Amino acid sequence: MRTAYRVETVRRAERELMARLPEGALMQRAAAGLAAACADLLGRVYGRRVALLVGSGDNGGDALYAGARLARRGAGVTAVLLAPGRAHAGGLAALRRAGGRTVAPEGAEGVLRGADLVLDGIVGIGGKGGLRPDAAALAAVVVADARAAVVAVDLPSGVDADTGEVHGSAVRADLTVTFGTHKPGLLVDPAREYAGSVRLVDIGLGEVLPAGPELTALQHADVAALLPVPGGASDKYRRGVVGIAAGSARYPGAAVLAVAGALRGGAGAVRYVGPAGDAVIARFPGTLVSDRGPRQAGRVQAWVVGPGAGDDAKTVAEVLTADVPVLIDADGLRLADADAVRARKAPTLMTPHAGEAAALLGVAREEVEEARLRCVRELAARYRATVLLKGSTTLVADAGGEGAVRVNATGTAWLATAGSGDVLSGLAGSLLAAGLDALDAGSAGAYLHGLAGRFAADGAPVGAHEVAGAIQQAWRSVGE
Repeated sequence: MRTAYRVETVRRAERELMARLPEGALMQRAAAGLAAACADLLGRVYGRRVALLVGSGDNGGDALYAGARLARRGAGVTAVLLAPGRAHAGGLAALRRAGGRTVAPEGAEGVLRGADLVLDGIVGIGGKGGLRPDAAALAAVVVADARAAVVAVDLPSGVDADTGEVHGSAVRADLTVTFGTHKPGLLVDPAREYAGSVRLVDIGLGEVLPAGPELTALQHADVAALLPVPGGASDKYRRGVVGIAAGSARYPGAAVLAVAGALRGGAGAVRYVGPAGDAVIARFPGTLVSDRGPRQAGRVQAWVVGPGAGDDAKTVAEVLTADVPVLIDADGLRLADADAVRARKAPTLMTPHAGEAAALLGVAREEVEEARLRCVRELAARYRATVLLKGSTTLVADAGGEGAVRVNATGTAWLATAGSGDVLSGLAGSLLAAGLDALDAGSAGAYLHGLAGRFAADGAPVGAHEVAGAIQQAWRSVGE
């Protein structure tokens, strides 16, 4: 499992570790890892031209020491000093001893345009707001010249390390080399888009970091450990039965897709309630179909309500009274009474996309997209429910909004297609019925759904029904 910590926690851990080490040892560890990552990206170091964008903080020191290491291997290294009087003295001396040179920002354009690699050490993880005008101008030169690879030191300058928000200009990196632990901004959009690939360098921080990260990210082994596996005594009822209350005369396909996701999600049986029964049976004859409403459908271990439901507020209200876990999606989010959601005793999992989350919070969609971490926590606190905020990086916050938020990035942009969310709802609802708690069901469901999207698309457009068909492949892959 990957973890990401807030800046304050990282700073405290760094101070504790530095107290145990010789002076400067921690920065040398970081610089060694940074230089190695740059060398790997360049392929050949000798004769290459490297430009360093150096601010006044420790990030600038890391860049200078890494630049010195590259210079000793034969690279031509030039440091652009944005604050010449406040550059890291030790790093600057090391660079000059290794044969590197320095220039002021006014003379930097030619250096940047001729570079094979640009190392961004402008602002560290404590930076707030976008880049200042002089730094933004240099970053614009780098962006305009696509020739140079851009490597960010710890975090792209101009993005918020704690929230993933981007206010103003920021550096767009091809690779971010981060030290000790991930920072939330490296895992959450929009900042994640600026980070490029992320490489974690171990500097010994793990031994002093506390429990309680800001973010966690499941990996294959974590998901494999969560997925339900039937035993010799299992039958379809012991494996869990999920109820699907979805679809309408206008949107029968939503019901079909939700059932498709549920059938591949590990539960033993699926009960469908709604007006799209004929369409569901035609596609999935093993589904248990009822037209008598949720209360008369038979026993289930979890409900999924809302995909394609139109204006069927009665069914949504009826499902919310059930004493089993409930997943609310799509039209269900619009139709559900907020007080009824908060009053539920059994777990509730809400799965909005940014537009639906904005409507629930009473804000503009852009605010959710710009501050995803804050918004998912606020929704979870306001509704006392686990919230899965869909997007390029899906976030899952536990009920109440406290504790570590789970982040998932297994998906692909091709998943932005009609019906994809219906498949995810059925899949996560099935995991709820199989016994996973809401946080695990949402996280594992998003992980499998993202992998299925990758497998189904394989770099080309894909339909939601194809994503559902690839869930089995995704399920198998996490156990390999």
